[in-house]
Amino acid sequence: MSQKTIRLGISGMSCGSCASRIDKALSQVDGVEQVSVNQASDSAEVQLSQSQDVSIEQLVEAVKEAGYDAHRVVDRDKEMQEQRERQQKEFKILQGELIFAALLTLPVFILAMGNHLVPVFSSWVNNSLGLQTSWWVQLVLTTVVLFVPGRRFYQIGLPALIKGAPDMNSLVALGATAAWGYSIVATVVPEWLPEQSVSVYFEASAVIVTLILAGRYMEARAKSHTSDAIQRLMGLQSKTARIIRDGNAEQVNVSELEKGDEIEVRPGEKIPVDGQVLSGDSYVNESMITGEAEPVHKQQEDKVVGGTINERGTLRFKATAIGETTVLSQIIRMVEQAQGAKLPIQDTVNKITLWFVPAVMLAALVTFVVWYFAAGESALTFALVNAVSVLIIACPCAMGLATPTSIMVGTGRGADMGVLFRQGSALQALQQANGVIFDKTGTLTKGEPELDQWLTVDADDKQSLRLAASLEQRSEHPTAEALVDFAKQEHPLSEVDKFEALSGLGVIGQVEGHDVLVGSKTLMKEHDIGLQKSPDGVDKWIENGLTPIYVAIDGQLTAAFCVSDPIRDSAKALIQSLHQRGLKTAMVTGDAESTAKRIAEQVGIDKVVAEVKPDGKVDAVQQLQQQWGKVVFVGDGINDAPALATADVGFAIGTGTDVAIESANVVLMSDNLNVVQQAFALSKVTMRNISQNLFWAFAYNTALIPVAAGLLYPWFGLLLSPMLAAAAMALSSVFVLTNALRLKRINLES
Repeated sequence: MSQKTIRLGISGMSCGSCASRIDKALSQVDGVEQVSVNQASDSAEVQLSQSQDVSIEQLVEAVKEAGYDAHRVVDRDKEMQEQRERQQKEFKILQGELIFAALLTLPVFILAMGNHLVPVFSSWVNNSLGLQTSWWVQLVLTTVVLFVPGRRFYQIGLPALIKGAPDMNSLVALGATAAWGYSIVATVVPEWLPEQSVSVYFEASAVIVTLILAGRYMEARAKSHTSDAIQRLMGLQSKTARIIRDGNAEQVNVSELEKGDEIEVRPGEKIPVDGQVLSGDSYVNESMITGEAEPVHKQQEDKVVGGTINERGTLRFKATAIGETTVLSQIIRMVEQAQGAKLPIQDTVNKITLWFVPAVMLAALVTFVVWYFAAGESALTFALVNAVSVLIIACPCAMGLATPTSIMVGTGRGADMGVLFRQGSALQALQQANGVIFDKTGTLTKGEPELDQWLTVDADDKQSLRLAASLEQRSEHPTAEALVDFAKQEHPLSEVDKFEALSGLGVIGQVEGHDVLVGSKTLMKEHDIGLQKSPDGVDKWIENGLTPIYVAIDGQLTAAFCVSDPIRDSAKALIQSLHQRGLKTAMVTGDAESTAKRIAEQVGIDKVVAEVKPDGKVDAVQQLQQQWGKVVFVGDGINDAPALATADVGFAIGTGTDVAIESANVVLMSDNLNVVQQAFALSKVTMRNISQNLFWAFAYNTALIPVAAGLLYPWFGLLLSPMLAAAAMALSSVFVLTNALRLKRINLES
């Protein structure tokens, strides 16, 4: 069924349960096929079925009913800029609120806890201010902290609580208010409480709000760096271009360019859009696209990519792609899609976070009841403090950030290396793969045949090469190109009088008055050319899996040559690294089995599936899936597209065809196969990073709930104060973000 994708900007998300509720709300709209909510980027990708009409208003309304705001993202560049501005605004607001809250909380903390720091402090307060006055000062300052900088928790948390969908803000609001309310009663009407329970916890309320604001502040700061890769890619886009009109150079906005325009770029300038060189000679730095540091030589008919930098000469080129169709725009779109992806593991996290907050509230209630009836004297105090600690320690803020932040930073790191994860799920799937299957031509080999050896029957024969290459000028076959390139280095080529290409056999024709045949053994036999006097060495070619091509002049065999497709320099090292990872390797090719085995032996591949027709690659992949389990397919051609789609993860060499790239999960912008190994390494460290984050966000919080509930008190006399609970919860989110940002610097060579 055909689909269309809508991107929404979301505001108001503050924890994992927020993302889960938005996901659930959007999924319940009729016509919505799939939803992916990303808390780290404040966005949602919604796939709609085209068989049903779903309006943007319906989607926005669904998000609003869940308690959040949404808007459609139409202009990606504008949205990215607005998001950055919103982040900066939020950052400044949080900074101001944090400073204000800290200034008011400090005296509350000193008045309440000073005695623990300086034993005589309590006597000084009692003698100067008086205990009751101290409590009133704390009441006023704490009230301001809760309802001025802390109002955000009430504005979001209380409506969510009323709707029966409590979130992290609800927990903070409940915890801080419970401690504050109890303290007000103790201050204003202490006779309502048992004498032994008259005590205040204003410092707990104030410190909880201040510490969580501090966590939000550090979270906002770190969060802004998770989208650095997208920002950097968008920064590569040129704003202006020098267009040639009527022979004159004119500076215009890139948005005004059209396909076919002639554009000039001078040394040091950025190439504005994709194109094909018309004139000039230069070296272009393409590292920002491919990850390869070495500048690439560009001359007439070569392709150039927008966003790369012209280093030396002046180039004039014809624009072949503009706007959203440029390579850079497609890269940005792929990175965005990958960063917004929802890994299978995230579904489990979402289900947990959706029920986690209500479960925490229940745990806090049970804690309060147990302590109230079991603690004897001061039961109310114990019950309150421990219940508040449970509410605060278990806030699931970090859970919603654990997976998306790692995906955003990991896929961004991949983009920097020239590895584009078109689907973020490929990060997880790579770690489950058991084998890697390679196409041969253009993948393991360069896809550009070269003439290996030229042998003549007569040692003094000098004209066979010139005549054979002259005839092959008219052929478009890769073998013909290899022969022509080889001959041009030694001979000027002649005009062809007659020419005929025979499919699968070779070519025949006349050059300089001579009848010339170039082709297979079958072609020679059909024209009664004897092969008994083949040059020495031909038999050895056949033994090594090379196919000899024969040349006959005027009915006599005069020479033979062989052409091979050179193996990429990086192929052998890649296969070794995959074997070290415990992966099996295979090669699928349409070549003869002897040729395929020769190449497989040279690079160290385990299994060869040869003489496969183009439509047979899918069967080959499916057979290996049955034998090995999950497999990765690496290819580059049009005939690889079905195999790329069939494999559990498809790698397309970015220098290959658009069809192959569209069918793949991962696109390699460079033809250096080392990046395949780096993609596996990136997958490994990213999934490990996600596991660390989930442990810290979930297991850590869950493990501390019993401690916060006072489980250790009967044996060790240990209680977790609400202040420490707030600090631990805030640090949980900061740790998750900081840990994800480590992916920017982690070594991927192993």
